Amino acid sequence: PLLRVYCDLLTTSQQTNNLLLVSLYFRYCLIMAGQMAGMQPGIILLREGTDTSQGKAQLISNINACQVIVDAVRSTLGPRGMDKLIVNQHGQATISNDGATIMKLLDVVHPAARTLVDIAKSQDAEVGDGTTSVVILAGEILNAAKPFIEDGMHPQIVIRAYRRATHLILEKIKEISVQVAKDDESQLRSLLEKCAATALSSKLVAQQSDFFSKLVVDAVMMLDTLLPLNMIGMKKVQGGGLEETELVAGVAFKKTFSYAGFEMQPKNYKDPKIAMLNVELELKKEKENAEVRINNVEDYQAIVDAEWEILYDKLQKIKDSGAQVVLSKLPIGDIATQWFSDRDIFCAGRVQEEDLRRTMTACGGAIQTSVNNMTPDTLGTCGSFEERKVGGERYNFFYGCKEAKTCTIIMRGGAEQFIEETERSLHDAIMIVRRAIKNDAVVAGGGAIEMELSKYLRDVAKTIPGKEQLIIGGFAKALECIPRQLCDNAGFDATNMLNKLRHKHSQGGTWYGVDIFEEDIADNFEKTVWEPAIVKINALTAASEAACLILSVDETVKNPTSQIAGKDAQGGMHPGLQMAPGGGPIG
Repeated sequence: PLLRVYCDLLTTSQQTNNLLLVSLYFRYCLIMAGQMAGMQPGIILLREGTDTSQGKAQLISNINACQVIVDAVRSTLGPRGMDKLIVNQHGQATISNDGATIMKLLDVVHPAARTLVDIAKSQDAEVGDGTTSVVILAGEILNAAKPFIEDGMHPQIVIRAYRRATHLILEKIKEISVQVAKDDESQLRSLLEKCAATALSSKLVAQQSDFFSKLVVDAVMMLDTLLPLNMIGMKKVQGGGLEETELVAGVAFKKTFSYAGFEMQPKNYKDPKIAMLNVELELKKEKENAEVRINNVEDYQAIVDAEWEILYDKLQKIKDSGAQVVLSKLPIGDIATQWFSDRDIFCAGRVQEEDLRRTMTACGGAIQTSVNNMTPDTLGTCGSFEERKVGGERYNFFYGCKEAKTCTIIMRGGAEQFIEETERSLHDAIMIVRRAIKNDAVVAGGGAIEMELSKYLRDVAKTIPGKEQLIIGGFAKALECIPRQLCDNAGFDATNMLNKLRHKHSQGGTWYGVDIFEEDIADNFEKTVWEPAIVKINALTAASEAACLILSVDETVKNPTSQIAGKDAQGGMHPGLQMAPGGGPIG
């Protein structure tokens, strides 16, 4: 009707040449029509280009993004898991099947999927092992919620049921876990070796798991009651075989640089005094812009003599302190090296700060930034010191450290990537042994504990009325992802295996899980496939929390500020670069 009125008026206006009146009248008609229809002007809250998504579609999208992350690490689980080769932006290649390492190297940008990266890192920092398991569990728990969300169920109902299920399974783990007496040293050692061997069974060094499990347990048992991780040094020397890896009951580090004269230095000491310095013991180079004007040769000689006197004065003070081993973070030059050699003193310069601090903690004393106040309490001591070659490198060894118990693992191997993966594997095993000492409860691995918890949750779900029954049943099915993935990675028939396991657990076979080596099911507790209960407790708690966190997000707002600011800054248009009228940046 308005368009018809407008056309009639326009015709009239052409006849009367009163276009302005008609235009005003038409605008008035539009305003009145808008008010009658209840139209309101649009309110713009967010910057142009801001990406917002919300509702059910947003939640499903987040779950799908997490599934992509899970698929990236799924095939690395278990003794038959595959490795991943990841090349970073600098062209550096990393070969690993450690879940936390892979998640760190993947440059994940999706905000919801980054939650899985965070739980893998926290699992690695807390217990060291189970990083792949926690990611797979979180993904499967989210996948179990997907059909309920698609059918219109409110996410908070799912979250409440998941939290209830998590509480139930944590109580069940504490109930069925097996306590090992710490009083019996041989029994405790056997437990620790089995836990370490289980952790190493899925690593590249699985063939040497017996050798490394004993080595790792020996390393942790050398520490004091607090079990400080930084008192276990990890050194890598290329060449040789894996079995040539050795454990040093003390501090050991590579001698980084040697000047002429070091060959004449003694290489063995009994009960030496150790000076640890952050002092440069060599002639200083002139500054580039320095200028010294002299009138005769005697003045030049006086300057040179003063330089040498300063150096010799430092060296004499070190000798007078009684130190027989001198370590410095800064260089020790050829003059100082020769001077120490003539007086039967060993010296090593350019020692890494980490090694110097570990030596100080183990041997006592303090790192000195000056040689003027070197008293006996600033010097460290140890039972014996020696320098010897390991492969093609010279290493300094400090045995019998008095102040703190410490040890060093010197790893051997072929390719650099292989040694680095060995280091990551041993780190996981060391963390597991530390946790097993502090928490002496163990459960069976190989999917046994997950199958038992799944069966328990299914039984409990039958007693719960309402929607939670279905959700807890879905949670129980999600727990079966660990034994299923173990079978898939080993090339077994996962459906047949899981049917056998469900049947066995229904008959009371609590610790029955997948036996990778026999391609069957077996009592994994008798097979000594043991894991500390704390590993499973942490993994299930973290996976459930991550799933509930992602399910609770119903809207994502992606702000393009950083992109706009970066683009504007290149043209000098960034708000921080614009000047206010009175001078200075705006704001």
